[in-house]
Amino acid sequence: MCPAERNDEGATAARLARLLTAFRPGDDALGVSELARRTGLPKSSTHRLIGHLAGQGLLERDGTAVRLGLRLFEIGQLAVRQRGLVDAARPYLADLREATHNTVHLAILEGTEVVYLDVLRGPDAPLLPSRTGGRFPAHATAVGKAILAFSPDDLVEQVIAAGLGRISPRTITAPGLLRRQLAKARADGVAYEREESVPGVVCVAGPVLDANGIAVAGISLSGWTNRMGTARIGPAVRTTSLALSRTLRA
Repeated sequence: MCPAERNDEGATAARLARLLTAFRPGDDALGVSELARRTGLPKSSTHRLIGHLAGQGLLERDGTAVRLGLRLFEIGQLAVRQRGLVDAARPYLADLREATHNTVHLAILEGTEVVYLDVLRGPDAPLLPSRTGGRFPAHATAVGKAILAFSPDDLVEQVIAAGLGRISPRTITAPGLLRRQLAKARADGVAYEREESVPGVVCVAGPVLDANGIAVAGISLSGWTNRMGTARIGPAVRTTSLALSRTLRA
């Protein structure tokens, strides 16, 4: 294959990915014009690429519009490691939510962001922007800090080098302060986030560790600042993350 062909294939793959990722939470069917606007692609190219994706079941037609196809869901189910992690974690997450009435998260680190694999919302908890399949900057979350605290140093440096963007007025944006918080999380086995992602919300998280002590995921508990005592909740979160770690290693 010549370089020109490789470049053309790469460009096509990038355009297909832009189309699929143009759909946002709450979207149902989108028209060609809207997809072209969101992706920045010409309408003619958008129409042609939609045809290819619909032919493979990745998009489904709804009149003149299209929605994400069931084939994408089937492909997602092939993420065996993550699915197995969710299945193993669900009883622990449910017990933690039942005991606290707050919102529990299971997340992994991907690049500089955490990806939420499961979210169990508590009846007494605040409405949070987190959702299953959603992403959030790792440095602004307790679960991200818990994972980073038990990750290789080069991974932490990658997150810092990418920039510690401000998500709320109290987001940690100073590399030195983040490193100190990660060191404390390693010593304590839990990480904290105090209104750094959402004003009025605090969060406690613990790492899910493999046999080498490296974080493969994290569990967090979120609640209102004036209702959830982090010092009281911390041991429960740590116990849950340790129990799940032992289950996965077994």
